[in-house]
Amino acid sequence: MEAFERANLDAYFGRIVAQVPADERPSSFLITHVLPERPAFVRAVGHLTDLRAVLPKPKSIDNVAARQVEADGYVCDRLSRDLFSDADRAVDYLEARAAGRPVVLLDVGGYFAPVLTELCDRFSGEVLGVVEDTENGHQRYQDLKLPCPVVSVARSPLKDPEDYLVGQSVVFSAEALMRSRGDILHGRNALVIGFGKLGSSIARLLHVKGVRVTVYDIDPVRRTQGLSQGFTVARDCRSALVDAGLVLCATGRLSLHGEDFPQLRNGAYVATVTSSEDELEMDGLTEVYDRTPITDDITRYMTTGHYFYLLNKGNAVNFLHGASVGPFIFLVQAEILAAVARLSQRNLEPGMHEVADCRPMIAATWLNYFNR
Repeated sequence: MEAFERANLDAYFGRIVAQVPADERPSSFLITHVLPERPAFVRAVGHLTDLRAVLPKPKSIDNVAARQVEADGYVCDRLSRDLFSDADRAVDYLEARAAGRPVVLLDVGGYFAPVLTELCDRFSGEVLGVVEDTENGHQRYQDLKLPCPVVSVARSPLKDPEDYLVGQSVVFSAEALMRSRGDILHGRNALVIGFGKLGSSIARLLHVKGVRVTVYDIDPVRRTQGLSQGFTVARDCRSALVDAGLVLCATGRLSLHGEDFPQLRNGAYVATVTSSEDELEMDGLTEVYDRTPITDDITRYMTTGHYFYLLNKGNAVNFLHGASVGPFIFLVQAEILAAVARLSQRNLEPGMHEVADCRPMIAATWLNYFNR
């Protein structure tokens, strides 16, 4: 990113922060992908809140960006699901960083969900609420009896451009890895598991490339949507695996169970749009399959009479090529800032919330800075 681009981005976030009134400046913990453009967003969170720690998603860290975040004066702590799966450990972590303070938790993927009730009950400060960025995390919080407000941007219309472009980057990366082995998309059937905004985007892009696409979703409403858009819709996931040469998992939840892998067509490629721990049940797979790295980013699983290829070790395949969605990501990040400001006003009841009233302002500001 050039110096003038960084200056423009900082000015944009400064304008957003100035337009979202906050009654106080709470402490915050920020879980985020640390990608090349991310330091500006981290700085914006630091202006709006007392940012106590950045917790980079472990499989999406750009080293140059991480060094910039630390150079800007922010602490980077190691993130894992284990950190927020044990209540004692999670409470101790917040106490060590922000004892007695009002706190906002900024999440990507529902990391805080398993211990949220304990944090609200036992933390010496006050958890004002959570801001969640992803559909995966939205579902995790939606399934809870929430002890505090959770503001989700996962289903915001400002996220639609990001979902489309992420879908494009997923297809690009999957095809690039296949081509690295001399394979191509054409002539293969593709199965897209999950027909939400991201899965439907992937399906449409594959269709444009001339690929025969089957879709499956556990939600019957989404299956009817897939059918109305001209896709073949599988009656069940497992039977659809038999004919798929490429399987793209886009549910945000568990797509393939251990018993599903033997159903894969020989030579099938499997890719996901999020972390392997969310989409794939791989425990015990190595007891059945021999695992052989074909390249750094393609792993072959083989047993007697059966083999398939896993892309990027089951993690989000598009992160291999930067996963950039250009300036459209700044729309979503601005809504996250607006959500933080709303939580600081302390006027939301426990439950799921959105900040829809801020979206026209965010879109207009974004157009002023990035549609020149």
